Amino acid sequence: MAVVELTQHNFESTITGNKMVIVDFWAPWCGPCKSFAPVFEAAAEKHPDVVFAKVNSDDEQALASHFGIRSIPTIMLFREQIIVFMQAGALPASGLESVLEQAKALDMDQVRRDIAAQQSQQQ
Repeated sequence: MAVVELTQHNFESTITGNKMVIVDFWAPWCGPCKSFAPVFEAAAEKHPDVVFAKVNSDDEQALASHFGIRSIPTIMLFREQIIVFMQAGALPASGLESVLEQAKALDMDQVRRDIAAQQSQQQ
């Protein structure tokens, strides 16, 4: 599956319209971003059940700011519209594979219960 370019216009619909979306916040001038791109694209081919998307943080500064992106690349994984993974820095292929497998194995009902419990403690 091809990697999707995300903008402010299609970000929300992409996240809400798919069960799992992994987003790479990157910039064209970023060396580590350039070396991570082939790893990300290879994983996209291997996992057709996951939407792989990229946000050019230079062009989409409002999106990057909204998610508090301070360094690039930053990888963010949404499952059922919940951020279940976020990490600054490029991942090796094995690390990306591990993140994807762990995210697929999550019990999302338990994740939602954990979030609700955390929110109730903060009130």
